[in-house]
Amino acid sequence: MIFIRYENWKSYVRYYPVTCLLILANVIMFILTVINGGSTNIQTLIDFGAIVDVSPYKEELWRYLAAIFLHNGFSHLFFNCFALLVFAPPLERLLGWWRYALLYLAGGFLANVLTIAISARSVVEFGTVSVGASGAIYAIYGAFLYIAVIQRAMMDEGSRKTLYGLLIIGIIMSFATPNVNWVAHLGGLVSGFFVYGLIIRIFKKSLRQGR
Repeated sequence: MIFIRYENWKSYVRYYPVTCLLILANVIMFILTVINGGSTNIQTLIDFGAIVDVSPYKEELWRYLAAIFLHNGFSHLFFNCFALLVFAPPLERLLGWWRYALLYLAGGFLANVLTIAISARSVVEFGTVSVGASGAIYAIYGAFLYIAVIQRAMMDEGSRKTLYGLLIIGIIMSFATPNVNWVAHLGGLVSGFFVYGLIIRIFKKSLRQGR
């Protein structure tokens, strides 16, 4: 089972440095929003880089990356960091730190682009405002889905069933829970699936050599 963590904290940090940095970045940005107006304050989130589907915000490309590291409240931060802590490490080990970081950022970026492209204006003053690492995390799930479906020999049956169960529950909750950005979830999932497939083809030689 690849989704069970056996490492102690010292080993975890050594084996999964990018995952640790991503979690740290989420926590730091959360603290910054809390002390500058509150992590649930819409204007604070916009000031720090939330994506918004009205001009001029939607033309500011930096937001599509910055929003990945912002969270609306502690529970939002906690569940996303927990997902990173538990489920992301096997992919970092498989791809190597920089390919893993590339997939995470590209998946989150594309999920946010799709959010703005598809979302309808729902708040009069600001439009639709969205933050969170969920799109990037679902990109990780999308990479695992590629492995489970196409590279079946690389994933044991228990891990495959865990992944399928996680995705079914996650997708149901994406639609059943109010104010959840289901577009980012599904967009991240699809983006991660295809970005992973692209990465393993472009960097096939270096992956074989373990670099």
